[in-house]
Amino acid sequence: MLTNEIKSDIKQCYENLNQQLSQFVPRRAQNYLVSEIAKTLAGEYDPKQRILVAEAGTGIGKSLAYLMGGIPYAMANKKKLLIATATVALQEQLLHKDLPLFQRLYGKPFDFILAKGRQRYCCQHKLIASLNDDPNEQIVLWEHKPKKKELDLLERMLTAYQAGKWDGDRDSWPSMIPDTVWQQIVADKHSCHTGIAKHRDCPFAKARENLDKADVIIANHALLMADLDLGGGIILPEPEDTIYVLDEAHHLPLVARDFASASASLKGSSQWLEKMNQSLSKWTALADKRKADRFHSTLQEQIQYLVPSFSQIFKAIDSSKFNKDNVYRFEHGELPSWLEEEAKACHLASKKAAQALAKISDLLMERLRDNDVSPKQAEPALIEIGNYQQRLDNLDKVWGLMAQPNKTKGAPLARWIALSGDRQDDGVVHVSPLEVGYQLDQQLWSKAAGAILVSATLRALNQFGYFCRQVGLREDEQVQFLALASPFDYANHATLLVPNLRLEPQADGFTELLIEELPAYLYDQSASLILFSSYWQMNKVADALRDKAKTEQWQWLVQGEESRSVLLAKHKAACEAGKISVLLGTGSFSEGLDLPGNLLTNLIITKIPFAVPTSPVEAAHSEYIERKGGNPFMQISVPEASKKLIQSVGRLIRKEQDEGRVVLLDRRVISRQYGTALLNALPPFKRDIHS
Repeated sequence: MLTNEIKSDIKQCYENLNQQLSQFVPRRAQNYLVSEIAKTLAGEYDPKQRILVAEAGTGIGKSLAYLMGGIPYAMANKKKLLIATATVALQEQLLHKDLPLFQRLYGKPFDFILAKGRQRYCCQHKLIASLNDDPNEQIVLWEHKPKKKELDLLERMLTAYQAGKWDGDRDSWPSMIPDTVWQQIVADKHSCHTGIAKHRDCPFAKARENLDKADVIIANHALLMADLDLGGGIILPEPEDTIYVLDEAHHLPLVARDFASASASLKGSSQWLEKMNQSLSKWTALADKRKADRFHSTLQEQIQYLVPSFSQIFKAIDSSKFNKDNVYRFEHGELPSWLEEEAKACHLASKKAAQALAKISDLLMERLRDNDVSPKQAEPALIEIGNYQQRLDNLDKVWGLMAQPNKTKGAPLARWIALSGDRQDDGVVHVSPLEVGYQLDQQLWSKAAGAILVSATLRALNQFGYFCRQVGLREDEQVQFLALASPFDYANHATLLVPNLRLEPQADGFTELLIEELPAYLYDQSASLILFSSYWQMNKVADALRDKAKTEQWQWLVQGEESRSVLLAKHKAACEAGKISVLLGTGSFSEGLDLPGNLLTNLIITKIPFAVPTSPVEAAHSEYIERKGGNPFMQISVPEASKKLIQSVGRLIRKEQDEGRVVLLDRRVISRQYGTALLNALPPFKRDIHS
């Protein structure tokens, strides 16, 4: 139950909010959300299942609501509050705006921190070693001969780090660090640990120390999944001692699925296995040959099995099975018997190899601690071993999933082999789960001290059912559900226009029709955003419209031609100068784009955002639903399109006084049976539908 102290703290926060913000407007929906969060966490609805799923429309102030409802309860009950988001923008908002504001409102001391995965930090020892003049030591890290500009960048980074002007965090370096450079110095779990003296004061170790002291932790969904995959409480606090706030929760199913997936190149794996084999004798000698010999032999045996096996697997694949996208998907996740046996054997060999290499690493670490080998000799070898351990871990995961038999209940795994880009002599093995609900239930919902899932878009077709199936929550359990409409006056501030176009998007000639019709919906507007279903269509329309409007003083800003931040800065400058500016983007512009006021008054959506089920995972999921007698279009495609359409129209009204119109150039919302459901799930715009 909520104690009087917690109730008093929440009430005081709200009163202080009124004093802190000069233009504060009380919102009943925000108050209600705060109350429901606090009551759910306190177990007033169910003492065991303290979970709330809340869709909070734009403008409610959900981040301040979960801070107000969550932090006083967490602090009073000695729990950690972990906020996981999907975007960097929201993390920065919480870190630099919302949490500092809440510190002033709350009045009681608490610490907060941004948690990042190991891959966001450099390894100071790798940074030093990568600049080593000795080519024999430098090759440990560099897979190619380093270029002068790469070495110059690393030199600047090392100087800044040693001077205390850089903390080793990739995101805090003032310019973009190329992936090819970062991969040479990134911290990894095998070679970058406190067992090595030089790593006890490294960037990641410092970050972990501060993490343990914080009361509120900001992370992303991927880091949360990484921790849960390790059993929980390894990177982040123990689930049983943590209240989770999953903001932007509609991203969670895809992040969880991607994290549980794995892939490995057949030829590429053979090449690095052979390269590893060449270094084995050197490592064994450093680790004490007498003790390490048997692990050396085991590892060599597994390499000698895996390399020819990968080659044979690729040769044995029936080339006629590859589709036009160079993908061979195994129907229903079922492998041919020969490949099933090969997968089991490769899994066993990968596991034995990983274990043997780990033993060699342990022996070398032991000699380093006992001063039987110098750090100058041991540490570069440990870094090299660590790189290979990560690769062997991935091989173990890939072939373990490939060898895993299909369950009698639930969805199978999606399994496929794809030709590697332009190289027709190499195949990449892929495995992915279709559904991750059971995994999330086992790892998170059943362990957490409490969980609040929030987003502006959780329902599909006005129902929570689709989202619940994705994340493993059952609607008939004691989970609380809440749908709070945006406080914005959509009916009086925005119009939904559906013109009577002669073609639907799937028809031949629709792109040409867009080129013909779009200018009519742009001429009287100063700030427009056009959302397309594909880059190809967007670029073709952009080129044609630029030619058409050469005499017009219009600014055309096309996604991909410049960075998103540059495009938005140019758009803002043009709008503020009273010029006509048109942004053109694809699906990624339908979310996270904040263009309030006169920065967007005209939103044009060229097509209902149905996903094209071409990916092997989507094809496998549709196949699974059909096998169960379902309709994948109605069970997946329409609910997903509903969510994406809501996100798209959400770009228009960002603040209470904003005004504008949405133009939907897809008549299927009128001509198809599912169209009414899609329309009714949208905000209550004034409708202007031409028959």
